[in-house]
Amino acid sequence: MAVRTSSNSVAGSGTGAAWGSLLAGVASVATLPVAIYLTRFSERYDLIHGSFAIPLAGALGIVAITLGARAKRRSAVRLVTGSAGRVASAGRMLGIIGVCLALAGVIALAVYGLLEYAGTRD
Repeated sequence: MAVRTSSNSVAGSGTGAAWGSLLAGVASVATLPVAIYLTRFSERYDLIHGSFAIPLAGALGIVAITLGARAKRRSAVRLVTGSAGRVASAGRMLGIIGVCLALAGVIALAVYGLLEYAGTRD
């Protein structure tokens, strides 16, 4: 049956959430490197000031994971074959990588703070 209905059309298959997941995932992965790179061109900001981008990277990663899961769930329920599932999977994977980068940034910031504290105790 080649008739397109509202339940099997590609337009309503969650592709917006899938592409949103991919966009949020790319932004999550790129946030910290861009913030660190931009501190190189400023006289007022040091590398430590790039750490303000850590919560943004983590939040974008969580958004990517959530949107990717929503898009995969919608495409599975509607039994639509298409690129939405692959795009959602890529977005979720990038979101996971972005959250891991944010966690690595938090750990690096904690180690830096610990070393600063230990260095001032002499």
